[in-house]
Amino acid sequence: MLPPGSTIGILGGGQLGRMMALAAAPLGLRVHVYAPEDESPAAEVAARHTRGGYDDRPALAAFAASVDAITYEFENVPAACAALLAGLKPVRPGPKALEVAQDRLTEKDFVRALGIGTAPYAAAATAEEARAAFAALGAKAAIVKTRRLGYDGKGQARVASAEEAAAAVAAFAAPCILEGLVAFRQEISVVAARGADGRIEAYDPVENRHREGILRETLAPARLGAGAGAEAWRIAGAILEALDYVGVIGVEMFALPGGGLLVNELAPRVHNSGHWTMDACAVSQFEQHVRAVAGWPLKPALRFADCAMENLIGDEVERWPAIAAEPNAALHLYGKGEARPGRKMGHVNRLFPMGGRP
Repeated sequence: MLPPGSTIGILGGGQLGRMMALAAAPLGLRVHVYAPEDESPAAEVAARHTRGGYDDRPALAAFAASVDAITYEFENVPAACAALLAGLKPVRPGPKALEVAQDRLTEKDFVRALGIGTAPYAAAATAEEARAAFAALGAKAAIVKTRRLGYDGKGQARVASAEEAAAAVAAFAAPCILEGLVAFRQEISVVAARGADGRIEAYDPVENRHREGILRETLAPARLGAGAGAEAWRIAGAILEALDYVGVIGVEMFALPGGGLLVNELAPRVHNSGHWTMDACAVSQFEQHVRAVAGWPLKPALRFADCAMENLIGDEVERWPAIAAEPNAALHLYGKGEARPGRKMGHVNRLFPMGGRP
């Protein structure tokens, strides 16, 4: 266990790192942010900030020497960077989680190997392979996704024919994966944590609502049958164990009309759909993650209120005066300057009595 006064290094300077740093401070832990930007939301609230590239070996070595453990706030940190740092200080979650989650095909293969269901999928690196993959799926429509670097709807295209699939793969000019469309009842996720001692704590499954590929609203708890909720926890736990994971993970799933679950994506970090835990739970996902990275015991992931989390995208942040006046609303702003379209500027958690969420 890292004692108070220790320093946790965070790779990445976005809002997730900011909220980690804010959660570390009450525990007496300092944060050192490493990011390529001169200024960032996380750097604003960190004890120390280093500007450096993820391929700058001397800068990374100096960063490692200044901290006691290392984590990351986004999954596109180069795996080679994480592997280099893991030879110098504990990196939690470990590089294996990055290697799996950074490639959608590797991720799907990993989940299937655990006996967990996913949407049907096939790899495609060329237009010809895309045509064959579309035919192999036997679907009337599919989603073409780049295998790497896609997020918030980027690097994705819906296609309705083999020719459209071929055109999409050619346009992306990168190895892709085709996923058959799933007739799901709702999109859900489980945010769960595994401590350095192997203990697992999972928050209640939540329902996620997207628009234009961006998460807009998370409703806690999801309205699932007891069996589906328990299965969602089991799936998250199996993934954490298989990765020998330490920290918080987000597991996105499709809830099927018949009650089954399919895993959609893994996020080896704190997750947007877990922001509701900041105000509706005994411990937030951010404190839970800091505890895991520092080797502290996890706290029970108990919910004491229902919650509706809304992301504030772009100029929606200008509604902050009205939101600040709402009696049941907790406003969280990320300190970003320019409210560009599609940019996450903050979120609001609206709390309701247990069982009272609309």
